[in-house]
Amino acid sequence: MSDPEFLDCLVIGGGPAGLTAALYLRRFHRHVLVCDAGHSRAAWIPRTHNYPGFPDGIVGTELLARLREQVTQHGGEVRPVTVTGLQRLEGGGFEADLDGRPQRTRTVLLATGVVDRAPPVPGSEALRQQGLMRQCPICDGYEYTDRRVGVIGGGAHGAREALFISNFTSDLTLVIHSDPDEVDEALHAELAARGVRILPGPVLELCALPGSRVLMRRDGGSEESYDVVYSALGTRVRSNLALGLGAAADDQGCLQVDDHLQTQIEGLYAAGDVVASLSQLAVATGQAAIAATAIHNRLPRRRPGGGG
Repeated sequence: MSDPEFLDCLVIGGGPAGLTAALYLRRFHRHVLVCDAGHSRAAWIPRTHNYPGFPDGIVGTELLARLREQVTQHGGEVRPVTVTGLQRLEGGGFEADLDGRPQRTRTVLLATGVVDRAPPVPGSEALRQQGLMRQCPICDGYEYTDRRVGVIGGGAHGAREALFISNFTSDLTLVIHSDPDEVDEALHAELAARGVRILPGPVLELCALPGSRVLMRRDGGSEESYDVVYSALGTRVRSNLALGLGAAADDQGCLQVDDHLQTQIEGLYAAGDVVASLSQLAVATGQAAIAATAIHNRLPRRRPGGGG
């Protein structure tokens, strides 16, 4: 495929994984386009303190802005479009639908991530925007060491999340918002051994209190206040484009990839939260570096100064 209308790689997703991959590909002199629908999960991060190189932490939107600037400084394009369709071409490569406009490409990197399931109750979105509802205790549990924490959980997933958070604080309450029967006796016993208080749900309302605290109202009129609440209701994986081509995924919809981050579809790669792995910024950018290098190595060789 020597057709100049073909991109070397179409990157779908403008989060840390997609932007890192694009940076690497541009530095390999590859013709790459990033499609960014503007829904990166990283934009919700109030300030991350466990991403290497930022001892004072960095706000998610600032990290994204820096990555976009770095890509464009190297001649890459980040376009605010949504990819609504993806199909394989005879003879190799793909054609994507970019808001109604076709784009052909030799390879594709999916960095479409996941969507967090927040409690569908009044006040949930406002708390999330204020940083009082969190999703990832791996990222920020440290900041709530020995604080009063509430976990809004769904069954066994919520119970396991509460057990993880109990490593940071002993003042912990798990509110069973849904699927109470999924928390088996062994999990109940482990929660009790950790001193985790368990309350029945569902949660009816959440609101901010003075002093950056959270008020939670439950069914029956009960109220509790917390320094922060974690939503442990799982995620929805944005893997439909790959699944439509026949790529394999786990029970949650996370894509299965090989050591080079290629799916079972030749030329289709994935990195970041859409892949079955630890959902962390450092993991996403590391996967992107591996995938971009593999993509570069599979493409025809380029001569220095050949453009792209």
